[in-house]
Amino acid sequence: MTRKSLWTAFALFLAALALGAYAWYQQASRPSDGPVGGPVELPSTQGDFSLAQLEEDQLAVLFFGYTQCPDVCPMNMAVMRQVLQALDAEQRRRVVPVMISVDPERDTVERLREYVAYFGDAFIGATGSPAQLEAIAERYGVVWRRVETPDSAMGYTVDHTSSLFVVDREGEIRRRVLYSPTPGPLQTVIKEELGDA
Repeated sequence: MTRKSLWTAFALFLAALALGAYAWYQQASRPSDGPVGGPVELPSTQGDFSLAQLEEDQLAVLFFGYTQCPDVCPMNMAVMRQVLQALDAEQRRRVVPVMISVDPERDTVERLREYVAYFGDAFIGATGSPAQLEAIAERYGVVWRRVETPDSAMGYTVDHTSSLFVVDREGEIRRRVLYSPTPGPLQTVIKEELGDA
């Protein structure tokens, strides 16, 4: 083998090595394909809540927020109420709206009970310890952060993910619905998931 062909072979080897290393880096650094969902078991306004309690033909609409939220949370709750009102009685039975508070410091079960009552008897409010909430949030791809507001009577607000998650009793995320101030997007998804599209 000539010196030139040795150098060519060595250069090809280095190129293949670099390409392999790059592919490994891309694979290792690529984010996961998305939220995995999974079980939700929390104290709630209706006792201990678990997705596993849902019937086979029921779906939960999970929303992460807090009761002192000034805009997104009440809007999401109002949208869910409008969607429920547009369903017939049997369809409504199959949809369980659940607000999970990411402000356990202020949102006791009693406070949640008072809050969700404004939107209807079907609504469930749930919360838990910071560790419980963080575990669920990680699996659902939800983020939140406390923002201090020293000039406000509230003391702080909470920035948080505003999406709605349509899930089954196993916690499989059937659909993720981005925030909308109108009921159309959620209504379309619910009807499709109920098989009534």
